[in-house]
Amino acid sequence: MKHVKALVMKFIMILAVLWIVFTIMFDTEFSDTLLISAILTVAAYIIGDLLILSRAGDRSKPGGDYTKRNAIATISDAILTFFVLWVLGEVLLSPDNNVILASLISTVVIGIGEGFFHRYVNNQVIKDRNAQTVGMF
Repeated sequence: MKHVKALVMKFIMILAVLWIVFTIMFDTEFSDTLLISAILTVAAYIIGDLLILSRAGDRSKPGGDYTKRNAIATISDAILTFFVLWVLGEVLLSPDNNVILASLISTVVIGIGEGFFHRYVNNQVIKDRNAQTVGMF
């Protein structure tokens, strides 16, 4: 249940950003924004939050080396976010849209949100400070 709650929170954050940037600013269909948000949410949660955030840094240090793990996961999430938005944008959206600019703006805003989201994941989802990986269930 903790993963479902985290996924819903992440989806709402990503959808809100993409709705403002892609749908309102760049006139993208909401259905495309919804699809991109769902794909990005699942990919970023599994790769950035469950794999990278839980494995990066030295978790045996006081505080679990949270600052380093958060920085690594946030940068990784930003790279993944830009790549997913750019590729899906090129595939799904009309050539009139400036996909690279929309992806860049969205990546910056989502990256800021990810920094805060990682604190939640670290404290509520990844509870075992000595774990090197966190399973889906």
